Amino acid sequence: MSTILITGCSSGFGLATARLFAERGWDVVATMRTQREDVLLQTDRIRVIALDVTDPESIARAIEAAGPIDALVNNAGIGLLGAVEGTPITVARELFETNTLGTIAMTQAVLPQMRERGNGTIVNVTSSVTYGSLPLLSIYTASKAAVNAWSDSMAMELESFGIRVRTVLPGRAPDTSLIENASNRMKGAIPEPYAPLAERIFAGWQSDTGPVTSADDVAEAVWEAVTNPNTSASLPAGPDAVALSQAK
Repeated sequence: MSTILITGCSSGFGLATARLFAERGWDVVATMRTQREDVLLQTDRIRVIALDVTDPESIARAIEAAGPIDALVNNAGIGLLGAVEGTPITVARELFETNTLGTIAMTQAVLPQMRERGNGTIVNVTSSVTYGSLPLLSIYTASKAAVNAWSDSMAMELESFGIRVRTVLPGRAPDTSLIENASNRMKGAIPEPYAPLAERIFAGWQSDTGPVTSADDVAEAVWEAVTNPNTSASLPAGPDAVALSQAK
């Protein structure tokens, strides 16, 4: 039986992905900062484990508890909306610690067992915003773009060991908690000179009635990345992400 470990399963993309893999016969190790079994379906195919991807001891405990891992999905992440000038460097560091360095740390933790077995899949969930730059998202975009580039390079390192690396790039997903969390971090990050720009940007987002990405879209893209060895190394998730990838 195949086992998948997914980070950031308390809501949104991670939650939907955990449910989908369990429904399709995988054993799922669903991790989140605060261990909550109530957010997932009651099934013996899902184990919920507490994990903070910025804490090396927490990572070590989770990997030991999980046992052999066939696929790792690095989904845990935090958002940020704000002007560069108004964003404290401590906030920028927090973003990179989770979105970029946390992804690297989790991957380092599972690579030895995958390399020894000669197989495994690593899926890094980034963002379709990396297809094209947008104002007020520069630091967030940088943290995700770094993972894209790192994934491409790492894939070449690991190919000879039978380990596949894939990236999944979700589009705009208003039904997840990422937007709310990003808005909370935005407070105070828009200095007065940038207020007119921010107002125009937010008004545009609110009036945009175009296609968006659902958590199920992302779960299906992760499924494709994990189960199809012939799929692309980079998969857009959601109709808006697909459109962006084609326009790139």
